[in-house]
Amino acid sequence: SKVRSKNSKPEMTVRRLVYALGYRYRLHDSTLPGTPDLAFRKRKKVIFVHGCFWHKHPGCSKARLPESRLEFWKEKMERNAERDRLIGSQLDRLGWKYLIVWQCQLKDLEYITREIRAFLDEL
Repeated sequence: SKVRSKNSKPEMTVRRLVYALGYRYRLHDSTLPGTPDLAFRKRKKVIFVHGCFWHKHPGCSKARLPESRLEFWKEKMERNAERDRLIGSQLDRLGWKYLIVWQCQLKDLEYITREIRAFLDEL
């Protein structure tokens, strides 16, 4: 219950970075599938900031399952991953492009800055 779905530390880091790059966005646009963290309506692009644990980031050490209640966590993480895939396909059908920024990627701000700029400037 203490885990934030909005305004988390990783999300705030990405928001500050994107704003500093000069891009303006809508927050948590509920008219789009998945209520993306940042929506760039004129560009038809969205950014999701995902926690590695909650969204089962492949190959990330933070995405490992807890040792207790293993069955519960397995099901929960699978549902989260399935929902993420569904949201991605819904956005594709609507003609929107999306970028997922993983929590662990924020350790290298230069890299993520280049990725976000390339994504937003792409035609």
